[in-house]
Amino acid sequence: QVQLVESGGGLVQAGGSLRLSCAASGRTVSSYSMAWARQAPGKEREAVAAISWSGNTYYADSVKGRFTISRDNAKNTVYLQMNSLKPEDTAVYYCAAERSAGYTPVLDYDYWGQGTQVTVSS
Repeated sequence: QVQLVESGGGLVQAGGSLRLSCAASGRTVSSYSMAWARQAPGKEREAVAAISWSGNTYYADSVKGRFTISRDNAKNTVYLQMNSLKPEDTAVYYCAAERSAGYTPVLDYDYWGQGTQVTVSS
């Protein structure tokens, strides 16, 4: 079983930056696809970014050019660098992992963290 714990959320002004971290434990996730998703109040959960074991990345159009997903396999950790934050980025951000993700949508990933709140004020 893989456990995922997010950290780094908080309150930031529009235009500011935050870096979220997702620490995995229980198993080595270097061969897993990893992702970030978010859910705002009253909205469905949506995929934000994903990174494969080989380093291929995906970004939602709404965050492309502002967010960067990366991984440090030595630390069994995935990051989401968020720049130029907007109020519409306010949401609970979740980390997710999937062992075989070639044809798996992010929202169907096997493992999920508890989420961390990101609030962007204007």
